[in-house]
Amino acid sequence: MANITLEAQTPLRGFSEKFGSTNLSENLDTSIFSIGLALDTSKALESISSVLGATWPNTGSSTLNDNGTIRLLGLQADQIFVLMQAAPSADGQAAPLPALDESAYVTDQSDSWASLRIDGPNARRALERICPIDLHPSMFSVGAVTRTSMEHLAVIILREDEDSYVLLSPASSALSFLHAIETSLHNIAS
Repeated sequence: MANITLEAQTPLRGFSEKFGSTNLSENLDTSIFSIGLALDTSKALESISSVLGATWPNTGSSTLNDNGTIRLLGLQADQIFVLMQAAPSADGQAAPLPALDESAYVTDQSDSWASLRIDGPNARRALERICPIDLHPSMFSVGAVTRTSMEHLAVIILREDEDSYVLLSPASSALSFLHAIETSLHNIAS
């Protein structure tokens, strides 16, 4: 019998590249969780606020905890995504989310999504070529989040800072999504 050792890999294999003054890299230290509300929403909201240190965001916006390590993304009225900065374990498992009250249900989504960060002066310009929503700062402010598609691929886009965006796309199409972003960056450079 063969002696085979498996190694955990991220969807984009740790991709990181600079395109002029704009960076594109896979987020390697982010765990992703989905939180939904059960029957007692007030109890769940209180638990989330006290345990995670951030308030439930309105749909289309995000909130941060005090030290900036946990961001809640308002995707719909009764569901959020949690982006938690924490290095995965040696076996590739996501860092666990602190335990919440049973009035909220949590699903680890870390291995289902690829996470990219694009930042720099041409980040918005590159995204505008392939994103059907208006990313102008007057329409998509810092902290804004939405679901959309880019090049026919599903994406959640978060404007993290002035020239910084976090993009989440299903892991199953991660390499195609990366190719679309890279192509857009190459096209604005020429």
